[in-house]
Amino acid sequence: MDEQQKRKPTLWQVAHSVLAAMIGVQTSKNYQRDFQHGEAWQYITLGLVAVALFIGSIILVVQWVLP
Repeated sequence: MDEQQKRKPTLWQVAHSVLAAMIGVQTSKNYQRDFQHGEAWQYITLGLVAVALFIGSIILVVQWVLP
């Protein structure tokens, strides 16, 4: 395991993992890092924000298209 895999994931790495999870792809190396060194609250918080942004963008597109 390299040095970067032993440290806690950065905010960018957590965001990348959340987005990868939303589309269903994740490398084994990142998966291991997330579960061994990540904190659940970070993933839950960013996941909720990402879902809210996704739903908000869908609502905006529908409102823009329908009129």
